[in-house]
Amino acid sequence: MSNNGESADSYPARTQGTRARRTQAQRDAATVEIGYALASAAFVAAVAFGVVSGPALFLDLSHGTVRALVTAGAGLAAVLFALRVATVLFRFPDEAEPQPSQPGRTNPDS
Repeated sequence: MSNNGESADSYPARTQGTRARRTQAQRDAATVEIGYALASAAFVAAVAFGVVSGPALFLDLSHGTVRALVTAGAGLAAVLFALRVATVLFRFPDEAEPQPSQPGRTNPDS
Protein backbone atom coordinates (compact mmCIF):
# COMPACT_ATOMS: atom_id res chain seq x y z
CA MET A 1 0.00 0.00 0.00
CA SER A 2 1.12 3.49 -0.70
CA ASN A 3 0.67 6.47 1.59
CA ASN A 4 -2.69 7.34 0.04
CA GLY A 5 -4.18 3.89 0.62
CA GLU A 6 -3.92 2.59 -2.96
CA SER A 7 -1.99 -0.51 -3.83
CA ALA A 8 1.21 -0.14 -5.80
CA ASP A 9 -0.19 -2.47 -8.47
CA SER A 10 -2.99 -0.09 -9.41
CA TYR A 11 -0.62 2.20 -11.27
CA PRO A 12 1.92 1.24 -13.92
CA ALA A 13 5.53 1.31 -12.84
CA ARG A 14 7.11 4.71 -13.32
CA THR A 15 10.74 5.53 -13.84
CA GLN A 16 12.55 8.61 -12.62
CA GLY A 17 12.32 10.36 -16.00
CA THR A 18 8.59 10.20 -16.60
CA ARG A 19 7.25 12.26 -19.45
CA ALA A 20 4.23 14.47 -19.37
CA ARG A 21 1.03 13.06 -20.82
CA ARG A 22 0.46 13.68 -24.48
CA THR A 23 -2.41 15.79 -25.67
CA GLN A 24 -5.06 14.43 -28.00
CA ALA A 25 -3.54 16.45 -30.84
CA GLN A 26 -0.14 14.86 -30.24
CA ARG A 27 -1.66 11.37 -30.18
CA ASP A 28 -3.58 12.12 -33.38
CA ALA A 29 -0.42 13.41 -35.06
CA ALA A 30 1.45 10.25 -34.09
CA THR A 31 -1.40 8.09 -35.44
CA VAL A 32 -1.41 9.96 -38.74
CA GLU A 33 2.36 9.67 -38.99
CA ILE A 34 2.25 5.92 -38.38
CA GLY A 35 -0.46 5.54 -41.03
CA TYR A 36 1.59 7.57 -43.49
CA ALA A 37 4.69 5.51 -42.72
CA LEU A 38 2.86 2.24 -43.34
CA ALA A 39 1.08 3.42 -46.50
CA SER A 40 4.18 4.93 -48.09
CA ALA A 41 6.24 1.89 -47.14
CA ALA A 42 3.67 -0.43 -48.71
CA PHE A 43 3.78 1.64 -51.90
CA VAL A 44 7.59 1.61 -52.05
CA ALA A 45 7.66 -2.14 -51.38
CA ALA A 46 5.05 -2.83 -54.07
CA VAL A 47 6.93 -0.79 -56.65
CA ALA A 48 10.22 -2.50 -55.80
CA PHE A 49 8.61 -5.94 -55.98
CA GLY A 50 7.05 -5.06 -59.34
CA VAL A 51 10.28 -3.75 -60.78
CA VAL A 52 12.33 -6.78 -59.74
CA SER A 53 9.80 -9.54 -60.40
CA GLY A 54 7.93 -7.85 -63.25
CA PRO A 55 10.08 -9.34 -66.00
CA ALA A 56 8.96 -12.80 -64.83
CA LEU A 57 5.44 -11.96 -66.01
CA PHE A 58 6.35 -10.68 -69.45
CA LEU A 59 9.38 -12.70 -70.50
CA ASP A 60 9.63 -16.39 -71.23
CA LEU A 61 12.03 -17.39 -68.48
CA SER A 62 12.90 -20.70 -66.90
CA HIS A 63 11.17 -21.78 -63.71
CA GLY A 64 14.34 -21.25 -61.67
CA THR A 65 14.82 -17.72 -62.98
CA VAL A 66 11.21 -16.80 -62.27
CA ARG A 67 11.53 -18.17 -58.75
CA ALA A 68 14.79 -16.26 -58.20
CA LEU A 69 13.25 -12.99 -59.43
CA VAL A 70 10.17 -13.36 -57.25
CA THR A 71 12.28 -14.27 -54.22
CA ALA A 72 14.65 -11.37 -54.79
CA GLY A 73 11.71 -9.01 -55.29
CA ALA A 74 10.04 -10.16 -52.09
CA GLY A 75 13.27 -9.82 -50.13
CA LEU A 76 13.95 -6.35 -51.48
CA ALA A 77 10.36 -5.31 -50.82
CA ALA A 78 10.58 -6.47 -47.19
CA VAL A 79 13.84 -4.63 -46.60
CA LEU A 80 12.59 -1.43 -48.23
CA PHE A 81 9.32 -1.61 -46.28
CA ALA A 82 11.19 -1.79 -42.97
CA LEU A 83 13.62 0.95 -43.95
CA ARG A 84 10.86 3.29 -45.08
CA VAL A 85 8.84 2.82 -41.88
CA ALA A 86 11.95 3.36 -39.77
CA THR A 87 13.09 6.50 -41.57
CA VAL A 88 9.64 8.11 -41.48
CA LEU A 89 9.06 7.35 -37.81
CA PHE A 90 12.56 8.31 -36.64
CA ARG A 91 12.22 11.69 -38.37
CA PHE A 92 8.92 12.33 -36.59
CA PRO A 93 9.60 14.57 -33.59
CA ASP A 94 8.69 12.94 -30.29
CA GLU A 95 7.78 16.26 -28.74
CA ALA A 96 7.41 19.32 -30.90
CA GLU A 97 9.39 22.37 -29.89
CA PRO A 98 7.18 25.26 -28.88
CA GLN A 99 6.53 27.85 -31.54
CA PRO A 100 7.68 31.41 -30.95
CA SER A 101 4.94 33.65 -29.65
CA GLN A 102 5.44 36.11 -32.51
CA PRO A 103 5.92 35.09 -36.15
CA GLY A 104 9.40 35.70 -37.48
CA ARG A 105 11.03 35.71 -34.06
CA THR A 106 13.15 32.80 -32.98
CA ASN A 107 13.72 33.79 -29.36
CA PRO A 108 10.72 34.35 -27.07
CA ASP A 109 12.65 37.13 -25.29
CA SER A 110 13.30 39.12 -28.45
